[in-house]
Amino acid sequence: MSKSNFSRRKFIGTSLLTGAGLGLTPQFSFASSAKKASDSSINLGFIGVGRQAMGLLNRFMALPEIEVLAAADVYEVKRERFIQRVKKNYADRGTAAPEIKVYEDYQDLLANPNIDAVVIATPDHWHAKIAIDACKAKKDIYLEKPLTFTIVEGQELVKAVRENSIVLAVGSMQRSAVNFQTAVAHVQKGKLGKLKQVLAHVGENPFPKPYDLPKETVPAGLNWEMWTGPLPNISYNPELDPPISLNPEENEKYWGAWRWYEETGGGLMTDWGAHMIDVAQWGMGMDRNGPVEILPPAGDKPLIYKYANGLELWITPFDEGRQGVKFIGEKGWIKVSRGNYDTSIPELALEDKPENFNYDQHYIDFVESINRRKDPMVPVEIGHSSCSTCTLGNIAHQLGRPLKWNPIAQNFGDDYEANTKLHYVYQHGISLT
Repeated sequence: MSKSNFSRRKFIGTSLLTGAGLGLTPQFSFASSAKKASDSSINLGFIGVGRQAMGLLNRFMALPEIEVLAAADVYEVKRERFIQRVKKNYADRGTAAPEIKVYEDYQDLLANPNIDAVVIATPDHWHAKIAIDACKAKKDIYLEKPLTFTIVEGQELVKAVRENSIVLAVGSMQRSAVNFQTAVAHVQKGKLGKLKQVLAHVGENPFPKPYDLPKETVPAGLNWEMWTGPLPNISYNPELDPPISLNPEENEKYWGAWRWYEETGGGLMTDWGAHMIDVAQWGMGMDRNGPVEILPPAGDKPLIYKYANGLELWITPFDEGRQGVKFIGEKGWIKVSRGNYDTSIPELALEDKPENFNYDQHYIDFVESINRRKDPMVPVEIGHSSCSTCTLGNIAHQLGRPLKWNPIAQNFGDDYEANTKLHYVYQHGISLT
């Protein structure tokens, strides 16, 4: 199928999209149901090509449907690395590489008519703005977690996805892993009896801290003003956007530290919470929903979310010793983390140890969703509810007091102080919508 025919098929099928999402453990056969590259292809562009994007690039280029054609990043050396990596991927599979376009400004990539879909792997404060602009440009989206930096951003992104009939898949790849799917299925089917409590470990010292990195000289080739975008002025420090070199080749030695600061990220609450709190709410049947009360840490009690059905989610380490989730019911427990699954009920055990990081199905699902014009495994509404819950914990910790939350209206009622934390004023002439 020619690219022009693919584009027509893509937009004719948009009426098939709904907000219903998929069932608990959807399974797709890529070989039987997804189109082959000889029949159709999806031209993919990357926005943000740092450390996370390099892993996603390898995943997507392993799929026969995908043709990677372009990238946008504010750091010149990372654009150059992207070109080298893409060409090497094509060479490794014995295929001549197409012309690879790279841009400093993501808007130029979105204006490229040959691009069908984008992978967004920027720092969190850019997620919503870029994704909303991609919706308006009629590009399907694979968006890294957490979905957005603020709750209002998530609300606006949900609207943009549905108003423009876009396929948006969230990078919550744990939902595609057998161990997490098995744990959730058993919980939802009542195999633990009535659920009594859920524990989620997102990491030690989970809350973000005030920005305190010293100002350093911006390196050549990095557009720092474009990096900060809508944020209030943040001084440059190499820990925020780790440097790399190509000659000699030296990749990032650490993850971008923007994650750990209140002004630029959400700490482990959003970085790992977007995975583990996501799984907890999935198992609790709280997708597209959320807590009604949030209690900040106090004394020997951790951060606690209370739900309308009386269930509590505690953000705390437990006996697993790593980031994970423990579902505790009347009949026993199940605990699950990456590459691990355990239960106190023998008949619920997995026969084989789940392979660690075996998440290929998540990327296949995105391709399948584009081809069939259907919601992916983790659609925008679920990404938003999971991300919002993480952010609510940060707000409660910042204010240092219990908060009442309306998960349907998505606000704090008449609590003016708390409602001011739902968003911030964009700077530098940038508007969200």
